[in-house]
Amino acid sequence: MFKLFGNRRSKPGIKPPRGPGDTIRPEDAEYLKAWVVGKAFVEGFVEPETLVNEMSIVLVDETGDFTRRRIGGPKGIDACIRLLDIPVYDVEETGYPQRMRERIERDRILRKRQEQQQRRARFERGEDPAG
Repeated sequence: MFKLFGNRRSKPGIKPPRGPGDTIRPEDAEYLKAWVVGKAFVEGFVEPETLVNEMSIVLVDETGDFTRRRIGGPKGIDACIRLLDIPVYDVEETGYPQRMRERIERDRILRKRQEQQQRRARFERGEDPAG
């Protein structure tokens, strides 16, 4: 008759883009395979699924260079291990490697220096350094 308190049926919660039993997408598998080629000492770090992101893997090489791709779920971990033949760790247990954190910090410093150089060049040309 009247809907005083709204619909009593419970609404489904937030669902991930793919089911947790799914595996790695073919385009992601090809990208990861190509990224590993020619790099030394590559390790994989599995990141857990959250409400926002699917389960993913971060590949890190010896220089700290890294890439991240979605793997769908636990089946994706097994697929990555078979596909890439690299050691794979759980990031919640091991954390990210120090070389990756150093690389991120080094890139951030270089980016800041470049921004400062660009602002200085604009200032020396008589332009507004902020814009």
